[in-house]
Amino acid sequence: MDEPVPPAVANNMAAVAASAAKPKAQLEIQDLKTLDVTTLTPTSKNVISRQATINIGTIGHVAHGKSTVVKAISDVLTVRWSTEFKRNITIKLGYANAKIYKCENPECHRPGCYKSYRSSTDDSPLCERPGCGGRMKLLRHVSFVDCPGHDVLMATMLNGAAVMDAAMLLIAGNESCPQPQTAEHIAAIEIMNLRNIIILQNKIDLVKEAAAKEQYGQILKFIQGTVAEGAPIIPISAQMKYNIDVICEYIVKKIPIPVRDFTSEPRLIVIRSFDVNKPGAKVDELKGGVAGGSIIKGVLRVGDEIEVRPGVITKDLDGRMRCSPLFSRIISLYAEENDLQYAVPGGLIGVGTKIDPSLCRADRLVGQVLGSVGKLPEIFISLEVNFFLLRRLLGVKSESGEKQSKVRKLLKDDTLMVNIGSTSTGCRVTAVKHDLAKLALLSPVCTQEGEKIALSRRVDKNWRLIGWGTIQKGTILSTSD
Repeated sequence: MDEPVPPAVANNMAAVAASAAKPKAQLEIQDLKTLDVTTLTPTSKNVISRQATINIGTIGHVAHGKSTVVKAISDVLTVRWSTEFKRNITIKLGYANAKIYKCENPECHRPGCYKSYRSSTDDSPLCERPGCGGRMKLLRHVSFVDCPGHDVLMATMLNGAAVMDAAMLLIAGNESCPQPQTAEHIAAIEIMNLRNIIILQNKIDLVKEAAAKEQYGQILKFIQGTVAEGAPIIPISAQMKYNIDVICEYIVKKIPIPVRDFTSEPRLIVIRSFDVNKPGAKVDELKGGVAGGSIIKGVLRVGDEIEVRPGVITKDLDGRMRCSPLFSRIISLYAEENDLQYAVPGGLIGVGTKIDPSLCRADRLVGQVLGSVGKLPEIFISLEVNFFLLRRLLGVKSESGEKQSKVRKLLKDDTLMVNIGSTSTGCRVTAVKHDLAKLALLSPVCTQEGEKIALSRRVDKNWRLIGWGTIQKGTILSTSD
């Protein structure tokens, strides 16, 4: 059983304990009685004071410093599980929030006037630069989605990409560029239509200036013709916290605030789920399961009645699948350490419910969709998609010539993996004609027509990205309430 490791996270726990000992941060008050969703924006004070409104993914090859740079910006360690510590890699999606400020003192010059703090920090702390004494102004509140870089965890990375508004591409300065998963992750965010990218040339403290300049040229050549062409390249050392203030400045200046829909019926994509009860807890102390994810549209409020689809999946005696959506009520809303009365699109939110915690433990709700009762998309068991295949496999080092790395055409009875939102499921190709394919899904998916999907095929025992598609129509599965 994968348990958190207290000794390995001692420093992080000490930081949390120290922050808990400080006076409670002065944050904007949220009041459901005076809430008017038509006046909300992603930079409203009563929103960004408590909740992140922009999701930034960290992508790139394994061990290039993704988790370290998130820790340097947010002061939160995203690596939390024993197997992750033992192998020194991210396995599950990590998450951390940070507030980004700018000093209002005109004598406090850039980039040092930009600073990031934990999500629970006051909205206007004092500037820490010696001799400044100015007040910091809160400009952004961001969530980091820390994706695994290992090739066998590509599906997890694609699940994280489903909620990203922007991405930071990590490239280690002490290795040649590109590494296999660097190219694969670039292709993945292109499929997800991500256009706002910042490239971080990390571990710059480990190489000489000439080597850094040479790799800078390699990076420029690599990103030509890709979605990352023209993206800023920032030399940093995440371990030494060099140029972290420059990253903060670029997040403010180069990543636009996404356009959000606050008035539609709320919908949240679940990317993590938890049982928060401690072993041995008494019956009257038990709490319902928690769903973690990002709101795509609408506003969730404490006390709202909600539905989770597809819910519990069962099979009839004749082998037919049936879904029973889960119905519950929102007991609490949290953005890291900050409690919320309402949550808006963007940022990673924890939704406390009355759902049986056994249905939520160990990420069992990942891939489900949460929202207003009766307002969620249909549940599909098969899809007809318009697809496009890559010319060559990415992230595979071919040793026996170019033929090995070419992407084979789709054939009837092929077994693939599809990523739809935060859902990963296997499927069988039942028919192919030109650029249209019919896919029979192994497990039901809550989605809608026009949704983008990623296609992967098993190559050398690992799932590799081979293309993407758009849902045209599908077979709807009946539900039992």
